Amino acid sequence: MKPVRLPAAATLALPRWALFALGLLYILPGLIGRDPWKNDDAASFGIMWTMAHGTWQDWLWPNISGLSWPDEGPLAFWLGALGIKLTGWLLGDVLGARVGTVLAFLLGALSLWYATFNLGRRQDAQPLRLAFGGQPEPDDFGRTLADAALLIYLGCLGLLLHSHETTPEALQVSLTALLLYRTVRYVEKPSLRNAALSGLAVGLLTLTRGWLTPVCLMLSLFACTRFLAQPAIRAVRDLGATLAVGGAVVALWLLPAQLLEPYHQQPLNAWMGWNWLQLDWPSWASVKFFFRVGLWFFWPAWPFAAWAVWAWRRQRGVLHIVVPLAFVVVGLLLTLCHPQPEQGQLLVLLPPLAVMAAFGLLTVKRGAINAIDWFSVMALTMCAAVIWLFWIATLTGWPEKAARNALKLVPGFTPELGWIAFIVALAATLGWFVLVYWRISRQPAVLWRAVVLSSGGLILIWILLMTLFLPDFNYGKSYASVAQQIAAKLPPGTHCIESNIGAAQRASFAYYARLPFAGVETDRCDLLLLQDSTKLRDDREIVPQYRGKQWVLLWEGRRAADRDERFRLYRRAN
Repeated sequence: MKPVRLPAAATLALPRWALFALGLLYILPGLIGRDPWKNDDAASFGIMWTMAHGTWQDWLWPNISGLSWPDEGPLAFWLGALGIKLTGWLLGDVLGARVGTVLAFLLGALSLWYATFNLGRRQDAQPLRLAFGGQPEPDDFGRTLADAALLIYLGCLGLLLHSHETTPEALQVSLTALLLYRTVRYVEKPSLRNAALSGLAVGLLTLTRGWLTPVCLMLSLFACTRFLAQPAIRAVRDLGATLAVGGAVVALWLLPAQLLEPYHQQPLNAWMGWNWLQLDWPSWASVKFFFRVGLWFFWPAWPFAAWAVWAWRRQRGVLHIVVPLAFVVVGLLLTLCHPQPEQGQLLVLLPPLAVMAAFGLLTVKRGAINAIDWFSVMALTMCAAVIWLFWIATLTGWPEKAARNALKLVPGFTPELGWIAFIVALAATLGWFVLVYWRISRQPAVLWRAVVLSSGGLILIWILLMTLFLPDFNYGKSYASVAQQIAAKLPPGTHCIESNIGAAQRASFAYYARLPFAGVETDRCDLLLLQDSTKLRDDREIVPQYRGKQWVLLWEGRRAADRDERFRLYRRAN
């Protein structure tokens, strides 16, 4: 027997304007007014900026002002560079690059919504018919589940920071949601067309962060076909179509790059080498990483998703559990088999977990839902109050201890009152109290009531951080001030700088100070910019010898918020 009994009153869909507003409130803060932050965010922006202001070779061989970066794939960087090309004159290069981030987020949100909607309106997902009628219609049931899945997705802690960065990870999670949607459509109606569209998603994923993840997810797609009454020869044909379309999409980059050899380089070997480095035998370190990070990274999706598997265990082969569970299993195996587990790999699990969590909500008891609501109200309201307290303390100096602790993180920073940021933060806080009052006073019976406070509260916290404390974060995580110091010390007529600095630093210095770093085809330079640590003693420092030439120190400095990192600028002695 199905574990769900639900009246039609519980399937009232969230108003479309409210869903759209939540999406904008989620994605826009953290993109507007934010500098490129160390590390991956600034490095990815550097590739996009180099492409937008470079030649065709930069589009085929990704690099950061001459520092080669052929590892992951160029698709996310192409989108950012196109955003700079099309909107940079109006929005600026930094915000123009983030147009692609907004589009990627919208693609992921829509794909997740429609994947859940199509699974929710299937006959095997419908709740039991009530004795006197009044059960929801399939489309209404699907819409309610889709709203709940999207709210859970927006409430996941792991998605929050990564979805606001100009990195391939932000595009990868959205394309995973797209592949999940195409998988749902294929298992609903197996056809050559749906297989080809699934191949398109596989190809785009491959161009984003390598072939390992999409190929494994594609195999899980066809593993789901065992629940379909489909001849084996037809499944093989559809698999071939998926591979053909996916390969054709990837060839749009690799074929011209191999034939034209940008900067006399062929990216295939470097790209394939990076892909193979993402796979190894499972290790105890990867297991510890998954459970240590996953507990908060997948919150609040994973408890509901686990409950969904348990609640629907007696219903064999239901696709609303089988399809997302197949994606979760593949993502888990890829994480455990990663030699150096990272949070970016965990993002693949978020869309399928959100889908399963929505179906888990169907069977959660009212008492548990009320407990989740009260926990969300208390915890998130307290977090918001703490943020307001520390912000007031930085401006007024009271409470003294709070002000001292906050300013200790950004030494040398002078807080100022930004009226626009203050008004936005105040409006968001008032909106939070209105939402809480609506939830407590009306006690709505709709399915998504259990997660609307969690998602709304997380959005509130993010808005407060990205308005009240955005200047502090920019000061502590940006290299703009150091870049300006270096630019002021450059001798007239400087045309080339050799350096050992990292990718994020190189991108920031090239953008903010227009430093002319040595290109992919290295030139002989008269200036040298070194990066090392202030902890190194004089007798252990990097000796300023480079290619057998003596160098003279011109400048030394660092970011005020970083006590370890140090930069030094040298000129050839001759």
